Amino acid sequence: MPEENRDGGATREGAIDATGAMVESGESDGPRVTVVVHPLVLLSTVDHYNRVAKDTDKRVVGVLLGTRTKASVDVTNSFAVPFEEDKKNPSIWYLDHNYLETMYRMYKKVNAREIVVGFYSTGPKIRENDIKIDELVRAYCPQPVFVVIDVRPENDAIPTTAYVSVEEVETDASEARKEIRRTFKHVSSMIGAYEAEEVGVEHLLRDVNDPTVSTLASQIKHKMTGLSTLRERLAEMRAYLEAVLAEKLPPNNQILYNCQAIFNLMPNLNQDALVESMLVKTNDYHLAVYCASLVRCIIALHELVNNKISNKRLEDEEEAKQNAPPPEEEKKDEKDDGAEETKKDDAAAAPAPVAAKK
Repeated sequence: MPEENRDGGATREGAIDATGAMVESGESDGPRVTVVVHPLVLLSTVDHYNRVAKDTDKRVVGVLLGTRTKASVDVTNSFAVPFEEDKKNPSIWYLDHNYLETMYRMYKKVNAREIVVGFYSTGPKIRENDIKIDELVRAYCPQPVFVVIDVRPENDAIPTTAYVSVEEVETDASEARKEIRRTFKHVSSMIGAYEAEEVGVEHLLRDVNDPTVSTLASQIKHKMTGLSTLRERLAEMRAYLEAVLAEKLPPNNQILYNCQAIFNLMPNLNQDALVESMLVKTNDYHLAVYCASLVRCIIALHELVNNKISNKRLEDEEEAKQNAPPPEEEKKDEKDDGAEETKKDDAAAAPAPVAAKK
């Protein structure tokens, strides 16, 4: 959902008289571009954050490098920039633009095709100083893009959110004049990679992914992540509409049009045919799950019986070994039995005694 920030922007006063309070965009649709962020930029941003602001509530800011066409901005590289800001006084901030120029000259010697296309921040939300940083970056890029990269590990959604600054004319009814100021407009963003980058990312994921997790568990996790993200977006839409009704925010026709389009795309669940088909499909899934649970239970019982039989056999063998006589006594008994058998054989072979004659 587009987010708007009207704080801290440079203003220009015009001599146009008007009545009523309203906000209209100086650039009605704004630049329609798609920001493609490459994996190297994400890795560099995470490394920058871990080196400078890990375990703190600070954020880091850097410059984005890449190529630009009429319909897209390809962000292929980035570098960190020293940045500090005062939390108590948002108007006090510092960005070393001399360091920016030095680093850009060095990067340009390596790859002359990469130019400054914007700047990034770890946010995770837009802050008041961002519109001022945008004015500073405009000295190096005519239409910079602002990418908020969320480095929090608990974030399961796409970590990038892209914006561009546009001029808006804000009318002040009390003073009967218009002020032109810049505000951020949301643009689409995506994660893209070259073939070499895909190979590198797959190599890194081998150490991250758990091989013991099955494919089904991964699919369920992805479904849960998508549903949680959808819930967050719906909550954000609800908060925006409530703020518009309470006149805390001015209505934006583009946002309202998108909300209406989303509501129109929602299926009508009150139809009997749809309800019946959903029930049949759900029952089929439940039947498959029930049969799989029965098979799994039977296999587990079978393994338990086989385990008990194996343990019983091992116990009998161990008990037989314990009750068996020692080897020396067995040899002695064999010798005694052999001697007795020899005596019996000798006695049987001896001639009978002859009776004496008178």
